[in-house]
Amino acid sequence: MGGPQGSWRLHQLKLPLDHSDDDLTLAICRRLRLRPEQLRRWTLVKRSVDARRRDGIRLVYSLDLELDLPAPLQRRLAERAAADPHLQPTPDTRYHLPLQLPPDHGLARPVVVGAGPCGYFAALLLAQMGLRPLLLERGRDVRSRTADTFGFWRGQRPLDPESNAQFGEGGAGTFSDGKLYSQVSEPPAYQRKVLEELVAAGANPEILTLHHPHIGTFKLATVVRGLRSAIESLGGTVRFQSRVERLALDPDTRQVQGVLLASGELIPTSQVVLAPGHSARDVFALLQQQGVTLQAKPLAIGLRIEHPQALIDQARWGTAAGHPRLGAAEYKLVHHCQEPQLTGRSVWSFCMCPGGLVVGATSEPGLVVTNGMSQHSRRERNANSALVVNITLEDLEPYGAFAGDPLAGVAFQRHWEQLAFALAGGTHAAPSQSVERFLAADPGPEAGQQHAAGSEIAPSVIAPSEIAPCGVKPSYQPGVVDADLAACLPAFVTQALREAIPRFERVLPGYAAAGARLTGVETRTSSPVRISRDPISLQSLNTPGLYPAGEGAGYAGGILSAAIDGLKVAEAVAAALTASAR
Repeated sequence: MGGPQGSWRLHQLKLPLDHSDDDLTLAICRRLRLRPEQLRRWTLVKRSVDARRRDGIRLVYSLDLELDLPAPLQRRLAERAAADPHLQPTPDTRYHLPLQLPPDHGLARPVVVGAGPCGYFAALLLAQMGLRPLLLERGRDVRSRTADTFGFWRGQRPLDPESNAQFGEGGAGTFSDGKLYSQVSEPPAYQRKVLEELVAAGANPEILTLHHPHIGTFKLATVVRGLRSAIESLGGTVRFQSRVERLALDPDTRQVQGVLLASGELIPTSQVVLAPGHSARDVFALLQQQGVTLQAKPLAIGLRIEHPQALIDQARWGTAAGHPRLGAAEYKLVHHCQEPQLTGRSVWSFCMCPGGLVVGATSEPGLVVTNGMSQHSRRERNANSALVVNITLEDLEPYGAFAGDPLAGVAFQRHWEQLAFALAGGTHAAPSQSVERFLAADPGPEAGQQHAAGSEIAPSVIAPSEIAPCGVKPSYQPGVVDADLAACLPAFVTQALREAIPRFERVLPGYAAAGARLTGVETRTSSPVRISRDPISLQSLNTPGLYPAGEGAGYAGGILSAAIDGLKVAEAVAAALTASAR
């Protein structure tokens, strides 16, 4: 039976694009065989788009319903719900704090390293439980970091290895689309907790109800400042430009005793949440030197592809393209390779950014790394997405995996990023090529001359404001260099992409057209390292008091899942601290 006032959740209610709230009310009543007066109110839970038929696109709703029914009808509805998978009593998705300590609890102060979504949500929950965490971030606050990052993209500032698209307040997700959905099944209470805290920090409340919610880059900057304020208001402390250089460990038990900063300051603590982000290569090296258990993990590598957003809208929405209830179209594509030499390889779209930009995401000099970014409005001219191919541990053997080096994936990433940098003439422009030339294995006249002559003179840079020869205005700043992208990818990755792109054309007409542009390389899709931890205590396997967490530690893949992992690790820290105090 429903809740105390006859509360039910109804899923999979489908209506055409042009419907009113009255139409929605009538559809509910028809579905449940109710009279309108028996429906007190409905509340939107989720809204998604069913675009399987472009000539009949529909909106799909999940709704919470409050009904005014006599007891016999309540029982009848409960009987129907038992046989209807889309009707259930409204679940309780509220998150409940596992503990709330008094101000004089006397427990040691935990330290959180990294101010990305994992670190911030770990610190926030620790603060809400009364543990007054200290959060250390190697980079700068989000306002200063934004100036550094955009200045680098525009060629106005040099790359700052401590303040860029990877490092600084908000983590790598700050300069992205701000997607808030995960392919991993997470408990609803954790998901709801993250989304509600983001709204409280300044995100648009629509993220609570959209099936594929996103925040957008500039809005994310506001949100992370709001999270910082919430942590500080609860007694926590956030410190920037505080890079951890070493863990202080007990020589006999390896128990964490503190963290040593680059400044020489030693901060005593027995509990460290380590949420470094997927590009913290120096942190991985530090952990390896100190004997913390690490392992190499599979990853992916590929390119960014750009199309006019209007083309993607048309391919996905058909005649409904431009409808105000649809916005900029997204896509998700997967291809399992068929060629015998590519057995076990797959190609998929990753971090698709509607109405967005391709941006530079390197955190080290002498490398080129691409990523995608969208504002909340998603109104830029182009759509972009990564197209990546899976990299196995066997692929990493030449880079050290055969010898057991857990940082083999880092060496693999860096190798191809260095080649992309060299291919672009030793600048922070990016190598780029039309889809047409890439598929034809045709490097083009400029790139061909450059490779044939081995010239050290950088080829001409195509500024984002100019139209590239293929017809798409490349959005990457400070610009792109016409080049043969096969020269900065493993041969099997190139081959897999050349097989997949024409297949994607069958799903999205125009995808392989000459008007598309490829830019490389995309290497930071996930962490190449897993910092091994116990599945119950969430502590390092051989370093008690160290809690590896989030995407950089190998336990998440995106903002939402990283934030949820931060919550789980914070719960584990609180449990360990209170147990030790008994």
